Amino acid sequence: MSTTLRFLGATDTVTGSRYLVETDSTRVLVDCGLFQGYKQLRERNWRPFPVDPASLDAVVVSHAHLDHTGYLPALVRDGFRGRIHATTATAELSGLVLPDSGRLLEEQAEFRDRHHTSRHSPPLPLYTEQDALAALERFDPHPFGHDLSLGDVTVRFVPAGHILGAAQVLVRTGDGRIHFTGDLGRVDDPLMRPPVALEETDVLVSESTYGDRRHPHVDAAKLLGDIVTDVCRHGGVVLLPAFAVGRAETLLLHLSRLRARDRIPDVPIFLNSPMAVNASEIYARHPEEHRIAPDEFAAMYRLATLVRSVDESKLLNLRGGPAVIISASGMLEGGRILHHIDAYGGDPRNAIVLTGFQAGGTRGAALQRGERVLRIHGKDVPIRAQVHTLEMLSAHADAAQLVDWMGTAPVAPGSVYLTHGEPEAADQLRLRIRRSLGWSARVPEFGETVAVTGTAEQAGPGRIAATAP
Repeated sequence: MSTTLRFLGATDTVTGSRYLVETDSTRVLVDCGLFQGYKQLRERNWRPFPVDPASLDAVVVSHAHLDHTGYLPALVRDGFRGRIHATTATAELSGLVLPDSGRLLEEQAEFRDRHHTSRHSPPLPLYTEQDALAALERFDPHPFGHDLSLGDVTVRFVPAGHILGAAQVLVRTGDGRIHFTGDLGRVDDPLMRPPVALEETDVLVSESTYGDRRHPHVDAAKLLGDIVTDVCRHGGVVLLPAFAVGRAETLLLHLSRLRARDRIPDVPIFLNSPMAVNASEIYARHPEEHRIAPDEFAAMYRLATLVRSVDESKLLNLRGGPAVIISASGMLEGGRILHHIDAYGGDPRNAIVLTGFQAGGTRGAALQRGERVLRIHGKDVPIRAQVHTLEMLSAHADAAQLVDWMGTAPVAPGSVYLTHGEPEAADQLRLRIRRSLGWSARVPEFGETVAVTGTAEQAGPGRIAATAP
């Protein structure tokens, strides 16, 4: 038997997670994400998938965020006929995330067609809401800790923290063990429980999103409360762009605790994300995965006015402040938050608070680096509102936490590959691993294939031999 691992995404970028594990008789794709951010990355979504989708026996996904699941509708549409395996909560959240993505892609194509802002005639969506619904029919949910047999490949999901349902993916073949971190959560996350310690493995494939930095040791809730208090006292609106799954819940938790301690004024707080509203029901069904007691969880959602309809969303742009609006998407790449920025971004009394990692090439990254004109819905929108960044709200482990987690392994892996990070972040994490743990690590190239040549039964770590991409 021979096992190979091929890197089909998330190399030198934080998006497009896709890894192909192949034995003599089985092909398993681990994650199937969208490329986001820079145009040259987004264009990869439109290219034919590197292997025939019909040749894949199964797909395993680590968690529900689009950079890990967002290409699934296209994969199924283009011929994949196997099953998609995920944790129970990931399967449930994907039922919200994927149709919403397809619907948004259709709306964007219709907008470009109506306003003649595309070079294509007619502009088409990458996939449709119906494609997403077809992909959902192929999902099989599994509990954490259960061994799943996929031909001669065995898979197990291990809690990763990060968001509800997020898993580390352990893959075993006759040649060895491959451990994918997925997106690894923080030990000090206020919402999610910490990731489970690293088991012995031959190959480690680790994310490196925050590989070049440490989260500031500051009170994120206090900083958020200071911003809300200052802006709202002057009649302004605080816009909180947030991922609908994970970040919106964390923000509500902080705001609820601040309000309970009279640390923010009693102003209206709106959760303008139907997906986040629906996700709350899924979080409530899985209390074993997060830290929030039922009474506090209920208080979070009593705090906010839950906005569902388009008309209610439009009215928010007319009411003015003082107010707080939480809305998706977190990197300003789509969703209702763009309409709010169009309405409120030009007023210096207001504030836009970036609440996590902003991938290169996104509007969020542009705003973070100082750009004060954003292209939204075909027009240039001047930004005169205050801009704040609270990176410490990220649900990703930082560089020190990643290395500390790696250090829990009983023996050193034979090989370590760093993915899902910008080039600087991945390289800095490589150096930190070498200096702190004495392990050799490297960043794979896009499309590179490596052969797993160690065996799971032999003593000590396995070996990896690289082949040409």
